[in-house]
Amino acid sequence: MLGVMSTSRIRAVIFDLDGTLVDSEPNYYEAGRRLLARYGVHDFTWESHSRFIGISTRETLEALRAEYGIDAPLEELLAGKNDLYLELVRASTEAFAGMRELVERLSGEGVPLAVASGSSQEAIDTALEVTGLAPYFTTTLSAEAVARGKPDPDVFLEAARRLGVDPAACAVVEDAAPGVLAAHAAGMRCIAVPYVRGTASDPAYATAGLLFPGGQGEFTAKAAYDWLFGA
Repeated sequence: MLGVMSTSRIRAVIFDLDGTLVDSEPNYYEAGRRLLARYGVHDFTWESHSRFIGISTRETLEALRAEYGIDAPLEELLAGKNDLYLELVRASTEAFAGMRELVERLSGEGVPLAVASGSSQEAIDTALEVTGLAPYFTTTLSAEAVARGKPDPDVFLEAARRLGVDPAACAVVEDAAPGVLAAHAAGMRCIAVPYVRGTASDPAYATAGLLFPGGQGEFTAKAAYDWLFGA
């Protein structure tokens, strides 16, 4: 665990969803694999998928559409992947235990919480309902609702606006480099918990105030809480 001095001005916490709160990346990979197979692409691997972790679904599909020369309209691809993902998430989605503990503690102490994700709004709402996390969040926000996705700061700034909290008084919990960069660009403090093993050396993570290089296996709610509030 790597960190700097604790922060005491935090008034709200904004969580990324996929790979941070819930272990949804396997479902996103499978949804993408099934979708691309419909269009004749049969060599989409986990390694191919991992390039897009932290990037919005729209931007991911735009890139894959160009890479594989798929003629179908982007909106068709978006709808298809969303349907496949929702089917998978309803069948099996788990929240990370340490993140659930942190969310429950923050909520219990009255800290306003938000989710800001590159997933569709329906996917966000479904994942939170399935895992039982929905009641803890004041607002949830998809990158589809703003002009630019991560690493641009738009989704985090809009979440802060909806919470009624100055960005400088918000902290972000993220797993992917684009989200860490977005938090930094928004002027927010950041806890980084890399989802992809071995990526903690990415320079983007150096902008985080608290980094758990070992990812979810190293993360603890107590360490995160203590850093947030200077305990």
